[in-house]
Amino acid sequence: MHRGLIVQKYGGSSVANVERIQKVAKRVADYRKKGYDLVVVVSALGDTTDELIELANQIDTEPSDREMDMLLSTGEQISVALLAMAIHKLGLEAISFTGAQVGIITDSSHTKARIIKINAGKIRQALRNGKIVIVAGFQGVTLEQDITTLGRGGSDLTAVALAKELAADECEIYTDVEGIYTTDPRIEPRAKKIKRITYDEMLEMASLGAQVMQARSIEVAKKFNVPIHVRSSFSDKSGTMIVKEARHMEEVVVSGITLNKSETKITVCDVPDRPGIAARLFKDISGSGVSVDMIVQNVSHIRQTDISFTVNKLDTNKAMKVVRRAARAMGTGDVLKDEGIARVSIVGVGMKSHSGVAAKMFEALASHKINIEMISTSDISISCIIEKKFAEAAVRSLHEKFGLGK
Repeated sequence: MHRGLIVQKYGGSSVANVERIQKVAKRVADYRKKGYDLVVVVSALGDTTDELIELANQIDTEPSDREMDMLLSTGEQISVALLAMAIHKLGLEAISFTGAQVGIITDSSHTKARIIKINAGKIRQALRNGKIVIVAGFQGVTLEQDITTLGRGGSDLTAVALAKELAADECEIYTDVEGIYTTDPRIEPRAKKIKRITYDEMLEMASLGAQVMQARSIEVAKKFNVPIHVRSSFSDKSGTMIVKEARHMEEVVVSGITLNKSETKITVCDVPDRPGIAARLFKDISGSGVSVDMIVQNVSHIRQTDISFTVNKLDTNKAMKVVRRAARAMGTGDVLKDEGIARVSIVGVGMKSHSGVAAKMFEALASHKINIEMISTSDISISCIIEKKFAEAAVRSLHEKFGLGK
């Protein structure tokens, strides 16, 4: 009896060693025996990607993006082949493919490519032949046949995009935690698992630093209404469903708290306070491919202003180069960087209809004598930049203040 198609994605920690790969193979085999067709997307083993980055940096601290993609895409090639072997060993037919082989066509933005289309003919043929299809996550190929990667956490994107393309019944994302929690359980042991969360809340949490899923994969899931089930590869418990909307969502003001320690604050001092200066600065930065996040401008009475903004820590050196060059051209003061910051955020759809949420957040931080350096808000989130040394204390105090452990 045919039961439909499931796309499963296993993260690096789920396939960190031979024993774990064999466990994943067993789980896949169990699904197969229940009659499901399976497409399995796999990340690189454990810390392979970080180890490859470290290798590259020993040769060149600023290697070319194209060669980094060439290097990093090998990690997944190892894990798909090993998983296929482990499934064969259990007496089932499986076939492994790279992103290029299954026709994941991307643009040419190396290290953070976007998927343009998927020519899934090869996958469909393998499924018709009764095979379990195993696909290397996180990678694709340009029309010029250059290998690309889809950015940190890109295997999530591979899985969601394949689920959409193949009209899968469900997309299961396997990780080392049992679902999405109100905050990181390693920081706050009283964090609770969330049974259902909206695409909007998950997107906000992912883009604000929750490590569980890549933000871009949630964007795609939301756009095409792909149901996602985030669950643990180490247990059979059901995890968190990410859905369009869930009942009772409005009643919960804050759903979760995120922490991001991988940002740098850059400040340009004594900027002349005249039209077009900020535009010029940020045009130069975006031209270098660096994304700017929070921006704060302080105007003083002497017609000079300080502009502070945050960037991803990995982009710090690139950003500082561009900003220093622009600062010289504009005749500003010093350019300072601060890597000792963290961003703590609260997220919840219910914020739209409740007042006083920001005040409550600031009270919680003030009660622990935590100073706020920058603030940004959206419809369903509030973020504060604070000193990194207070990061965990901030998360715990907010978790308690909004009653998320109850």
